[in-house]
Amino acid sequence: MVRVEFLGPIQKNALELEINNLNELAKILQEDEELKDWLDNCAVAVNDTLVSSLEAPLKSGDKISLLPPVCGG
Repeated sequence: MVRVEFLGPIQKNALELEINNLNELAKILQEDEELKDWLDNCAVAVNDTLVSSLEAPLKSGDKISLLPPVCGG
């Protein structure tokens, strides 16, 4: 089981899911109307390391973080 956390302005509770890679997670999250707009713009980290491939393998105990873009001034 992996834990999915939504950071910043994404107001969602963490999820616990049985998935094998980020591609599976993307399919699940696309079904949530509130998240659809965020998904194209978020960076993704697995265990606090940014990843770019949806095929990145996951194992039980991994933490996935969705990081929306932020701006500073």
